[in-house]
Amino acid sequence: MSSVQDPTGTTDTGRQTAAPDAPDVATKPTAPGDDSEKRIFVATQRQLIWWRFRKHKLAMASLFVVVFFYLIGIFADFLAYSDPQDTSSQRVFVPPQAVSVFDGWRPSLATHPLTSQRDPVTFQREYVADESTRIPVGFFVHGYEYKLFGLIRTDIHLIGAKGGARTEDSVFLLGTDELGRDIFSRLLIATRTSLLIGLAGVTLSIALGVVLGGISGFYGGITDTIIQRVIEILRSIPTIPLWMGVAAAMPKTWSIERIYFAITLIISLIGWTELGRVVRGRVLQIRDEDFVTAAELSGSRPRRIIFSHIVPLFTSHIIAATTLALPLMIIAETSLSFLNLGLRPPAISWGVMLQQAQNIQTVALSPWMMVPVIPVVAAILAFNFLGDGLRDAADPYS
Repeated sequence: MSSVQDPTGTTDTGRQTAAPDAPDVATKPTAPGDDSEKRIFVATQRQLIWWRFRKHKLAMASLFVVVFFYLIGIFADFLAYSDPQDTSSQRVFVPPQAVSVFDGWRPSLATHPLTSQRDPVTFQREYVADESTRIPVGFFVHGYEYKLFGLIRTDIHLIGAKGGARTEDSVFLLGTDELGRDIFSRLLIATRTSLLIGLAGVTLSIALGVVLGGISGFYGGITDTIIQRVIEILRSIPTIPLWMGVAAAMPKTWSIERIYFAITLIISLIGWTELGRVVRGRVLQIRDEDFVTAAELSGSRPRRIIFSHIVPLFTSHIIAATTLALPLMIIAETSLSFLNLGLRPPAISWGVMLQQAQNIQTVALSPWMMVPVIPVVAAILAFNFLGDGLRDAADPYS
């Protein structure tokens, strides 16, 4: 016997059924999460990249490390308390010296004067701190003169010795080298030099890669053939013989500025090839799109089409490539200077400092000379993690 349903939604057997006027799925009230979805739909590409990037914790931490390094480079002279070129035979290979924080129960930064003596067995010079005498250390004290940002002449430093004592003879946070120069101050200046060379080299290589890669992919034909053959020739040159030839070609009489410019230029001329090929491939994929044809029909010049319509489509990839190329530039400069093929003293860079510490006897007796390895490793890892985070955030399929 079949059951008959009445308008109230019940059957003659007493079983309850769904009411015919139940709300449809499309008429459900808006959920709280729908606002965030709408925000994603109307967000720009930069906003989407930043939201993805913020979820990458390691990349965010690396971003702070990179910013910290560049802030050190900008304010290197202000943070350095000793003249990085000041030498003295009375403070050769001084080990790292601790700074006392308290004078009894009263907070007071100070160091202790050092007296040197010869070990009667090894004949090595040893330094003994005079605990009975204190040399006060203060903030924002006068020291050697420098130009802040290369423009403002001043002699104010973050820390330094007070009470008439000379900072170069009193404070040794990371010790001194074979000429009595303060390693901490030299390390700050070296950070600025190495990071600026990497940044300048990447800037030039990115410009060359985008321009030549865009021209190669857009025009094609003989232009594409010539540029690609140049790329293949540059990539086929062995690295070590090339650097040896470059070092031999640089005149010994050149100033530090000329050598700096030459190294930056050479690193850039070799480092643009990989990005040039990537840009060429992207342009080849995009140049037949409808918007490119529309721009051509409207009378836009090829230069405007390349740099105003095509290149902005993969700007995120260029940014990721920049962060990944920076550590390679820094490694190149450090390796060249370490092999005595790049910057030479009195220039100060990470590679120069490591080159001066490559003597195994020096490392065995003065291990603090290897301190520049720490910022090199930290900077390289930070740039690589930052580049990985940007690459993942810029990937539209992630």
